[in-house]
Amino acid sequence: MSAQGQALEAEPTGRQDRSFVIVYPGYHRQWATWIHRALERLGCQVVLQRWGPPREQPLEEALGDLLLADGVVLLVLSEWFFELGPRKEGEWDAAMRGFVAEHRERFAAVNVTSPALPTSAAVARPVELWGVSADEAVRRLLNRLEVDVDPAEMARAGAGHRYPRDTPDVWGEVPRRNADFTGRDELLNSLQQRLMDAERGTAAVALVGMPGIGKSAIAAEYAHRFSSDYDVVWWVNSDARGTLRERFSELAPRLGLPAEAGGSGGRIRALREALRRGEPYNRWLIIFDGWDDLSDAGTLLPEGDGHVLITSRNRSWSRHTDIVTIPQFVRGESTGYLMRRAPSITAEEADQVAVELEDVPLALSQAAAWLSQSEMAVDEYLRMTRQRGGIDLPAVLEAAGDYPIASLTSWSILINQLRKDNPRAVQLLILCTVFAPGRIPLGLVRAVPESELPEELRWIVRDRAAWTQALDVLTNFSVVNIEPVEHLSAGRADGGEDRVRMHRLVHTIAGQLTATDDLEEYRRIVRRGLAEADPGTPHDSRSWPVYSELLLHIEPSGALTSTGNRVRRTVLNCVEYCALSAEYTTGVTLAAQVREQWKATFPPSDPMWVPLTVSQSLCLRESGQIRAAHELIREQLASLDEMDAPDVAGVLSVQHSLAIVLRRLGRYGESLELSREILEEAQQALGRDHASSLALRTNLGVALRQLGRYEEAYEIDVETMRRRERVLPARDQATLVSGNNCAYDLRLMGKFSEALARQELGMQMHIQVLGPDHAQTLFARHQLLLCRYRAGEDREEIREQLAFLLDRLRQVYGRTFYLTLNLVTDYGNFLREVGDTTQAGQLISEAEEGYRRLLGQAHPVPTGMQSSVGLNLRAEGDTRGALNLFEQAYFGLRTLLGPDHPWTLGCALNSAAGRQDAGRGDEAAELGKDTLDRARRTLGEDHLLTLSVMSGLATDLRSLGEETDSGKLDEAVLSGLTRTLGMRHPQTVSIREGERPLWDFEPNLG
Repeated sequence: MSAQGQALEAEPTGRQDRSFVIVYPGYHRQWATWIHRALERLGCQVVLQRWGPPREQPLEEALGDLLLADGVVLLVLSEWFFELGPRKEGEWDAAMRGFVAEHRERFAAVNVTSPALPTSAAVARPVELWGVSADEAVRRLLNRLEVDVDPAEMARAGAGHRYPRDTPDVWGEVPRRNADFTGRDELLNSLQQRLMDAERGTAAVALVGMPGIGKSAIAAEYAHRFSSDYDVVWWVNSDARGTLRERFSELAPRLGLPAEAGGSGGRIRALREALRRGEPYNRWLIIFDGWDDLSDAGTLLPEGDGHVLITSRNRSWSRHTDIVTIPQFVRGESTGYLMRRAPSITAEEADQVAVELEDVPLALSQAAAWLSQSEMAVDEYLRMTRQRGGIDLPAVLEAAGDYPIASLTSWSILINQLRKDNPRAVQLLILCTVFAPGRIPLGLVRAVPESELPEELRWIVRDRAAWTQALDVLTNFSVVNIEPVEHLSAGRADGGEDRVRMHRLVHTIAGQLTATDDLEEYRRIVRRGLAEADPGTPHDSRSWPVYSELLLHIEPSGALTSTGNRVRRTVLNCVEYCALSAEYTTGVTLAAQVREQWKATFPPSDPMWVPLTVSQSLCLRESGQIRAAHELIREQLASLDEMDAPDVAGVLSVQHSLAIVLRRLGRYGESLELSREILEEAQQALGRDHASSLALRTNLGVALRQLGRYEEAYEIDVETMRRRERVLPARDQATLVSGNNCAYDLRLMGKFSEALARQELGMQMHIQVLGPDHAQTLFARHQLLLCRYRAGEDREEIREQLAFLLDRLRQVYGRTFYLTLNLVTDYGNFLREVGDTTQAGQLISEAEEGYRRLLGQAHPVPTGMQSSVGLNLRAEGDTRGALNLFEQAYFGLRTLLGPDHPWTLGCALNSAAGRQDAGRGDEAAELGKDTLDRARRTLGEDHLLTLSVMSGLATDLRSLGEETDSGKLDEAVLSGLTRTLGMRHPQTVSIREGERPLWDFEPNLG
């Protein structure tokens, strides 16, 4: 065993002085903290001292300052420790052999890394902690410090804090630790203090600053340096929205949450709730790297006891989080970094380079790599950068902002030198610039068939050694960083071991400086590699991580303009992935780009137009752009009509999309007619039990329900559910949809107990299959609460659950999502009925405005919403304003939907009440008689709405002195309510006590 690493094996003598000063460089904070807590548990007096004396201070003086404190000075040593400064050659040896040797009784040491320490370190008799277990490390530490404890105390010393060699329970995607990380100690410590001092749920800090300033490096170092404070550390690449969401969602199964919970959207919802509750971990750190688009901040930022770090160029994060502006290096950090990376340069030369590069870390990194790898003298390097070599970099300068011009020239020098010495490294560099910046699955190009590569690039596939050597060159010159294999997730387009990271600014600079006439050839290779990585299954959520990766590189690789069917299919699959994974915003943008590019190249008869239209229209429709979706579908159908023999399945899929959009537009009759027509065609062409036929049957049921034909809808939905249970796998999502539909129909038919029983049956299955926060699960829970309310269950409990559900919908899908507006309306109606008219009014107004913006005024839903607003005005005593809105809703729906639609009948019931409030009893009775006749024909004698109209009419007749007819109606109402709801149901009780029934408009877009 080497002298400097030899551990003391003698039995402890029982040192009387149990005071210690632990001296460590910030880089080894985990070790110092672990030692500190171990000694404190044994009752020792311990002081932590982060140490990094300025290079100008003599070592003897700096070491002497440490002895001013009481106790033994314990040095946490590593090869990194002896690079502090850095110092002139021999300075550390002289200090160790001189000052430390003279005061050897005051110094002790531990070695925490594997590389050998300088021979002179033996004077401090360091004990090796690297490579041993936690228990053994405690034993060695206490032996070295001569702390005499019994075995039980020794075991207690090592408990309660994570051993530095043990990673957190969950550790994902964090970049490999940079052994050359320099300085930033004060910034990192203040950052930790900000996070620790923040109130629960608000511990989030955004690191902002210019490109190349070191934001990501600081975040990565924070993750490593403070890892012992966390049980979960998760790194999220956030350059693109889809990648951000997919990478964040991958944490869910690592926390034991269902992997199938509704794709990335469902996993994110479940994940945020788990983090908020702190289950199973409340000590977590999530790092979002490169998050510049804040549009999803409200629905993605986690809350709870953990911490969030964000790196960004966008200073608007101040609206959401605390922000820290990252400055350039201070001069000592710059020179120290340069001298550590390029040991041959002097302090004076390092200072000159730092001045030229304005202390920008990324620029210094490239300069240090160049100076350490080349034999160029510093004065020659500076001369060349100042000359700029006659290069013209307007595009680079525009992208680089405040980035030092001298460093741009330095990059040009480097690339020109690589062209001479390592042309294959330049070829790989060009390939990197054809991908998007950030994490690059470079190895994908090695999957391209050799025959499809130009001769000068076939070495990429043939010669693995040459590939590795070229990558090493780019790494050595700090052009790229190799991503650690152990941090890659399975099932991703990661290029195996050949996945690299390229800084966005380096990507821009290199792209400008390596522009070549055959750049399109490089793009073609990358496109072909992306197509090879395409699993071809965008409908399978297990493939979504792959598509989120491929999606980043579609545009920079030129895939949007490709004419090859393999590449075009990959582009289409990426659009479909966006549609199915609820990445609607990304899907709208990508699909529009694809359509714009294809218009100039491919004829209307091209078969890929249909799947593009179906996915694009879904993204448009679900993101609230319903009219745009309608226009797109009509254009596609017109194009199909002009073909001699269009594909039947393609036509049916587009028509199916049209039927849904027509329904969203409020054109229920047209939607029903089209739904019947295409269902018949599908059953003839594909069979009655084909998945597409069953989907079209579901669509028909929804269309019938929207028209108020609830019994017909129920018959269709029950039959569809039975067929799905027979032909689809167990726990299939489509079967759950049918279960929801059946319960919905039953409730609207007034069969509340049956509806509740069915909805309860499917609720747990929704959670198991889709996760608690999937849109379909939240809708099912919404329906369950309405079933419980209508069945007469406890209102206070329902109120609490409605409030919680509304909060979840707003957090997950936002305030303007149509399912959110649906619940806002129902919750507002509920609050009005329990007497909270203030909050009810706020909610109903929010929903009415939201629907008007989404659908326009001439639509049944915003028209019917006027009735809900009127009900709240009436409850507040404004009967005149209420009547005005009741009448507008009634006449509007009568025009839009006809006089017999249940929505029209419900608004008529409210209008009759408003007329009676205004002293117009005869008009109220006239309207009530007509409404009752229509309700009996449409809904039946015992439907709750029919009985409510009957009760309202009895009140109006009584006001006109027609007691006999009024009494007969009262008897019929109570008899009907007792048969259908029971004597003790709240609705029966309220009508028996003389309260006039009203009707709550329940909006539904279908």
